[in-house]
Amino acid sequence: QVQLVESGGGSVQATGSLTLSCAASENIRGIYTAWFRQAPGKQREWVSCVKPNDNRGYADSVKGRFTVSRDNVGNILYLRMNSLKPEDSAMYYCAAQGPSCTGSYRYWGQGTQVTVSS
Repeated sequence: QVQLVESGGGSVQATGSLTLSCAASENIRGIYTAWFRQAPGKQREWVSCVKPNDNRGYADSVKGRFTVSRDNVGNILYLRMNSLKPEDSAMYYCAAQGPSCTGSYRYWGQGTQVTVSS
């Protein structure tokens, strides 16, 4: 059982930056880990992932603005978000142990809220 705890959300003005963290109770190297987000009234959307081979994947909507990374130990997943837009406002969730970047994940965090004002 992997426990995931997100932090780092908050309110920021458009063009600003935030870094989200996801602390895992176990080492999350060598598995798919990902960030998703969900805005009110919308479906959950995949944002980014780290693949088992350490390659990264990004949704088109965040490519070039967001950067996913993991600490060297392998217990923390980060999401650096630059050039934020109001449409990035959502609850952000980290997830671990999925079949692919956008697949169904076994473990989820409780989420951290990001609000971007114009």
